Parts: sequence; C-alpha cells; structure tokens
Amino acid sequence: MADPVETAAYPAYPVGLRLSGRKVVVFGGGQVAQRRLPALIAAGADVTLISPSATPSVEAMAETGEITWVRRRYEDGDMADAWYALVATSDPVANAAASEEAERTKTWCVRSDDADAATAWTPATGRSEGVTVAVLTGHDPRRSAAVRDAIVEGLRDGSLAAPQRRSRTPFVALVGGGPGDPDLITVRGRRLLAEADVVIADRLGPRDLLDELPPHVEVIDAAKIPYGRFMAQEAINNALIEHAKAGKSVVRLKGGDPFVFGRGMEEAQALAAEGIPCTVVPGISSSISVPGAAGIPVTHRGVAHEFTVVSGHVAPDDPRSLVDWASLAKLTGTLVILMGVDKIGKIAEALVAHGKSPETPLALVQEGTTATQRRVDATLATVAETVKTQEVRPPAVIVIGDVVTESPDKLVK
Repeated sequence: MADPVETAAYPAYPVGLRLSGRKVVVFGGGQVAQRRLPALIAAGADVTLISPSATPSVEAMAETGEITWVRRRYEDGDMADAWYALVATSDPVANAAASEEAERTKTWCVRSDDADAATAWTPATGRSEGVTVAVLTGHDPRRSAAVRDAIVEGLRDGSLAAPQRRSRTPFVALVGGGPGDPDLITVRGRRLLAEADVVIADRLGPRDLLDELPPHVEVIDAAKIPYGRFMAQEAINNALIEHAKAGKSVVRLKGGDPFVFGRGMEEAQALAAEGIPCTVVPGISSSISVPGAAGIPVTHRGVAHEFTVVSGHVAPDDPRSLVDWASLAKLTGTLVILMGVDKIGKIAEALVAHGKSPETPLALVQEGTTATQRRVDATLATVAETVKTQEVRPPAVIVIGDVVTESPDKLVK
C-alpha cells in the first residue's frame, strides 16, 4: 500500500467515472451514505450497501430496489468485482480493513474517516443544465463547497458567461419575471435571459434585469411594437414568430407569471400554430408575493382558509365581465384583485350590494416589492375616496379581507 504521506504531496487527478451498470460497494448506512447514494444511483451504478443498519432514507432506497442492502458488517472479499467503493462506517478497524482490501483489488476507494488513507476523494459537485461542476481543494471541504456553489449559481443566473454552441432552431421562452424586484425572477428565467438574442419585454416586467443584458441583445418594448391593422397582442405574437424564424433565441419577459392574467397562452398558441418550440418558465405571481411583501398573508390559520384571485380590469356592471361578484361577496376568505385600481369603487359597491360588510378591511399595495412600494389601507366603504385622496396608481394589488389586519408590526424589506 502506498505511503499516505508520500501520496498527499501530489495533487489528485480529476476524472469523471462512468459507473452505469458497474458494481459500487458502500460500507455503512449512515448520514454519509445517505448524502452520497443519490448521486451513485443517478449515475446508474449497481450499488450494494453493506451495513447492519441504515437511516430511514437509505432503507427506503433499498425497499424501492434502487440499491441492494446486505445487512451485516464488512467481511473480507466484499470488494470482489467492485469498480468503486465508499467506506463510511463508524468502526475505524472495519474501515481500515476495507480500505486495505480495496488497495489489494485495485478498487478506487473513498474513506469518510481518513482522506489521506483513501485512493479517491469525493469532490463538491453541482449541476446546471447538463454541466457538472466538481471542485477539489485538498482537505478543505467547506471551500470546495463554496467554490462549487459560486460556479453553479453563476451558470444558473447567467452572471458567469459560458457560451455554448447551439443550433439555430427557432425557440421562444415565455418567462415570468416576478412582481418587480429583479431578485425575484426564477433562476431558470434569469439564465434564459442571459442566453437570449432578443428580449420582448412588458412594461410591468422587472426592468432592472434588462440593464444586465449584453450589448448585442436586442431589447424590444412590447408596448411600442407598431401594430397598424393588427391588435397589440397579435402584433406581439407576430414579433415573437418573426424573430424565432430568423433563428434567434427569443425571451418574452412578462411581469408576474405568464399564465396569470398575462396572456401567455395566447402567445404559446400562436407559436404552436407556426411549429415553433416554446417553453414556459413560471414566475412568482404578484397576487401572493406583493401582499406578502407588504406583510399581508393571503391565508392565515383561523382567519382565511382560501383566497381568490380576480382580474379587475373590467367593472362589475360591464357586459364583458366574466366574474361572479355575487358569489365572491359570500366567500369568507381573502379576495385579491389585480388590475383593478381604476375600477375599485364599482367593485366595492358590487361586493357590498351582494352582502359584503362595508367595514371589510382592504389594502392597496402599489408597486409591490420595488423600492417605491407603498401600502394604503381602507375599507370597502372608504376605498373609492381613499384611492383619489392618496393618489394610488397602477400597478397595485388590492387585498380584501380580515387578513389585512393580521400584518406584523415590523417587516424587514
């Protein structure tokens, strides 16, 4: 067996093991095995666990057939035909014996209790969109994990440039940008933005994200697309199709979630009709995030067991309205209204007319999650006048119900 002192003087040689269908032996069924087994299973390894006991999670892997569990301690000969071994028992003597057998059988072996005596080390590993990042820093696992996390986060959010060769197949991503704070876009949404050739953005999308885009990216304000004989939405659809057919990677950046009053399905249908692949990246809807940012829970134990989200862009007395305001007035939960600032007076009247108490508390949260966020409280009886005197402007989320009074005294933004 090689002298650990001598081998420690040399750096580890990084390599990726292809373990699919190959035997891997794991000794010990504790926390170390629980952390390492999922990656071995994902790699397709034929895993044999040798341990008299195991954690409930490891036991579940055996019960579902993901691994083979031999319920006993290590015995000489257990390394037979193994390509790779993980030694992680609580018995130092058994660990040493297993490590010695691995040396004799020329099996690469990781030891959780003595890295110097091992013939292999487990790197800090992370994955992002088909890229595997593995980091080794000798005997400093915390630094390895920190470096890995920094790289993976950079790849995911697009802050780490990693150009990749891709085909010019037309492609569009409908990305929900969240309620306004650029930090509240999803990791996948941010990464797709970083890879885009063209971004067609809504006025209510997180505008700060556009400043981060490389200079070659064409940014199009959806509100300024000339539409002539077309409706505005049809013009946006055509712009998506035109740029995608030109072989560009297109991101349609929308506020909130694409399918929550975002007309995302209309765009997806238009793209499908042209045979253009489209992916939908959900976003954090302002219907729950904005009240939360203002300290209002849309549900609360003993107060509200449900919440309803309604578009308020059409008044209750408008023949185009599809909302059953009479039924909403009878609900005891929370009512969240989007796009309803200029119609809130008539909405309040309709709710009261159908039985809702005029004293029902209400809050309007303007420009939620942004630096200019402000909250204005009222009741159904006073909201019409309050909106005028307080000069509440869109975009604002309106929350109606007793949860409004449950706000904490202090909320860190």
